Amino acid sequence: MADPWPFADPPDVAVITLRQVFQEGKPVLHVTHDEEDGCWQFLTGEIPEISQGIVVCLQHMIEHDPTLAALADLPLGWQAWRADRDAEWERGPHEG
Repeated sequence: MADPWPFADPPDVAVITLRQVFQEGKPVLHVTHDEEDGCWQFLTGEIPEISQGIVVCLQHMIEHDPTLAALADLPLGWQAWRADRDAEWERGPHEG
């Protein structure tokens, strides 16, 4: 039996990530759960260029990197970060 879906958002909710994550294999090192609209952003930790942004479904992100499921309880207005793909996630309120 598959694990139950860990997020409050449905698997097909649209989220933002970067082409570098899917095309270049860069790891997701910074995640935000925006307070204003509830949007999830899965970023590389570098300053993103808007032109590199893509929209995918949340389930696709979790299939691409199952470690992201550990952030299912990240509150609105918070962010999470890690030093590399194998590091533990750190969390805190998103400021700015």
